[in-house]
Amino acid sequence: GGIAHHLADQYELQRAGHPYYNSRSGGGEGHLEIAKNIYYSNKDLAHMVLSLKPFGCMPSTQSDGAQAAVVSHYKDIIYLPIETSGEGEINAHSRVQMALGEAKNKAKNEFAEALDKNGLTLEECRAWVEQHPESKRPLYHVPHTKGVVGAAANFVYHIKQRMEAGR
Repeated sequence: GGIAHHLADQYELQRAGHPYYNSRSGGGEGHLEIAKNIYYSNKDLAHMVLSLKPFGCMPSTQSDGAQAAVVSHYKDIIYLPIETSGEGEINAHSRVQMALGEAKNKAKNEFAEALDKNGLTLEECRAWVEQHPESKRPLYHVPHTKGVVGAAANFVYHIKQRMEAGR
């Protein structure tokens, strides 16, 4: 279907995360947590990264400390580490809700910006979809637009391209 993105090159991840967490540190994949956070941000693949991990995982705990530096260098990153125990369920739930709310706002703003930049309204997009039933298929491929993360915003850019091409 072409829906899922390709697996990240492990050496590329290693290079991205190494300045924040030495990839030669043995005992786990803490460096990959950092690298994936940077990767998803740089490749416009996610509005938010949630790291769910077991309580007491030392490499992961160390990477949480290093994530502070990552977040300070990459201002748009929303990163939320959650441990599966050792933290109250209510506290974890409220932290996730807050982070999801922030990511949802980023996605809504990105969608509104896509409509504005392309000179389209939501109604015009819906009308185009009605005229092109193939776009309703669950595995319909929408190309990625550089700098755009959300599926809805990418779809707006795709609609505009198809309109301009007369298709």
